[in-house]
Amino acid sequence: MEYDEIGNLISEKAKLNKLVLEKTQRAFSQFKEYSKDIAYKLNKTHPISNCRFERKGDFEFKLSFGSDTLVFMQHTNMFEFPRLHPVMKQSYIKEDEQRSYCGLINIYNFLSDSLDYNRDSDLGYLIGRIFVNKDNHYFIEGKREVGVIYTSFHNSILDNDAIENILVSSMKYVNSFDLLVPPFDEVKLTTLGEIITNQSTKKQITGKRLGFEFKQDND
Repeated sequence: MEYDEIGNLISEKAKLNKLVLEKTQRAFSQFKEYSKDIAYKLNKTHPISNCRFERKGDFEFKLSFGSDTLVFMQHTNMFEFPRLHPVMKQSYIKEDEQRSYCGLINIYNFLSDSLDYNRDSDLGYLIGRIFVNKDNHYFIEGKREVGVIYTSFHNSILDNDAIENILVSSMKYVNSFDLLVPPFDEVKLTTLGEIITNQSTKKQITGKRLGFEFKQDND
């Protein structure tokens, strides 16, 4: 067996993995700092917004405001886009295939009450995921404002302005993403035991589009 060949391949991939995750970790740290700054400024100028930042370890943090919470989570692995993904057709990737390997930051939206009252069955929504490559270029897949304007992988650098814009766009989107009443027949039954033990509200799953279909989910 040619050990040098396999050793070189493993070493090359390990170096790439290290570089990509370092860039992603740095970006995630910037997201945290800007989120803390946004929470501070909003609470100072608009106290009713009740904006709060909460760090949850090295790879997760929460930004809460109004009735919403954004949960940012960094994945600890490196990913590559599928071969049929539109990104793979770009000359930017064809010039250097290593550019298609990315770290991943997911953005979820939950109702703040779901977290505050430990309603474990409540629904959260992935509103965007940010891919960061070795060159600190980024690509976003997401809903409306979160993803539509961030699709130019070849010239999109994840700098401070981009991070602030992504945060603000995410906040605007979830603020306009309203909680709708669930269909009556789905919540009309409960038991006396659930009422007595205060479990009925936990049993009834709450989510912003429970029982409804989101147009963008069909795109």
